Amino acid sequence: MELNELLDIGRQERSQQKPVQIRCCTAAGCLSANSQAVKQRLEEAVKAEGLEDGVQVAGVGCMRLCCQGPLVEVEGSGEEETTQKLYGKVRSEDASVIVGTLRGKAAQLSVIDLKQPFFTYQAPIVLENSGKIDPERIQAYIAAQGYQALYQVLREMTPAGVVDSVNRSGLRGRGGAGYPTGLKWATVAKAKGERKFVICNADEGDPGAFMDRSVLESDPHRVLEGMAIAAYAVGASQGYIYVRAEYPIAIKRLQTAIHQAQRLGLLGSNIFESPFDFKIDIRIGAGAYVCGEETALMASIEGKRGVPHPRPPYPAESGLWGYPTLINNVETFANIAPIIRKGADWFASIGTAKSKGTKVFALAGKIRNTGLIEVPMGTSLRQIVEQMGGGIPDGGVAKAVQTGGPSGGCIPASAFDTPVDYESLTNLGSMMGSGGMIVMDDTTNMVDVARFFMEFCMDESCGKCIPCRVGTVQLHGLLSKIREGKASVADLELLEELCDMVKNTSLCGLGQSAPNPVFSTLRYFRDEYLALIAE
Repeated sequence: MELNELLDIGRQERSQQKPVQIRCCTAAGCLSANSQAVKQRLEEAVKAEGLEDGVQVAGVGCMRLCCQGPLVEVEGSGEEETTQKLYGKVRSEDASVIVGTLRGKAAQLSVIDLKQPFFTYQAPIVLENSGKIDPERIQAYIAAQGYQALYQVLREMTPAGVVDSVNRSGLRGRGGAGYPTGLKWATVAKAKGERKFVICNADEGDPGAFMDRSVLESDPHRVLEGMAIAAYAVGASQGYIYVRAEYPIAIKRLQTAIHQAQRLGLLGSNIFESPFDFKIDIRIGAGAYVCGEETALMASIEGKRGVPHPRPPYPAESGLWGYPTLINNVETFANIAPIIRKGADWFASIGTAKSKGTKVFALAGKIRNTGLIEVPMGTSLRQIVEQMGGGIPDGGVAKAVQTGGPSGGCIPASAFDTPVDYESLTNLGSMMGSGGMIVMDDTTNMVDVARFFMEFCMDESCGKCIPCRVGTVQLHGLLSKIREGKASVADLELLEELCDMVKNTSLCGLGQSAPNPVFSTLRYFRDEYLALIAE
């Protein structure tokens, strides 16, 4: 395929768009609230009103404000201006009412304010197509400049030039550790090996996190394009997407996207008439949290038990089946195409000095507006919680925010003016993680929070190393003892000593970071521990 052919597909797709677009969210959260029936009723209502020539109904991905799902957006292009309305908590019986508004009929429906901070403070890069395009139509992605970046790198750039662009952009891995993406790519590119692999880590297992799932359900081609660009840059010809079986919609849409890209010659052999070959396969995980750790993930792909292995050697030198392997997560790959299209300097101009670009968060917990947000690095926690999130329901008071999943920590409300970037969150005793953000109000007991995350780590421990296998059980027992009012000050001292041991002697990141919620709650909410001991 040549560039003109790609552009023709995009032009044809745009020319077929009808003046009025009705978009119904078909991400997992809305589907669980019966949005598929809403979409079907919308199609029936359009036909019944005789509006098929001017109105198009499409299923799209996540529209972000998940607490108001199912969501339906109506966008009309008139002669003078474009109108846009977003309806929340739509029932199937509301479909005919929504379509009726196109003929000027009145409607008593919940209309969401698109000018509220939840929407206006967002800066979509990863999510720029989410909720806008049909994720099961490659033509819709191409019409949104899809695969143009891949053409550009294959026909106009050297592999070293691609690595340099990613390096200059300042992009850091969005999986949690924040390792410089360009540096990782350069290491794999320089590594010697007969074969090389690219892996997309979509094993999202943090409680309260649904960022990667939403990206895969909403814009799967964005991830495929990012992986192909990465493969060209490092010299790989085979890619794998490791996604957990609990994400059936994401898996289905990924499979559809791969087949569509193969049919158009955008994956496979001689992509864009170049010597570059790249194939992507999906590997489905059984839901083990530890398989989010890269060495355990690779073991699972190889058909072995998913347990971690000591490093070095690192995957960049000896990874899948002993060959150099590049591993990045979904959000990291989703940033690649925009960086190539718009330039490294554009991306580097967003964010802070050490944390460039934007970050996608799954905002959940005791907060009015739950859903997906994408904000520039450096945005304060207060802006996210109080303005975008709308604060605590029913006049409650925010107490803390937990970031980074089980590996992260609890940040008190007194630190909400902290900018969200890698270093700032680490200094507070938490971490960026993959992007889960759980808000807690003043009714939350922080010892309960620490015990919940420790129970999660205890259950998810693979059992390979003793510090994690036994230590998390002992930590959970001590936290339960404190919560039940049966502990002494000596138990609290033992808790801290044991946390330090588990952190410094566990084999992989799961065990090493398991005590973080305990450390952070002891740091900021020690009085709650002492109160329970005093009782």
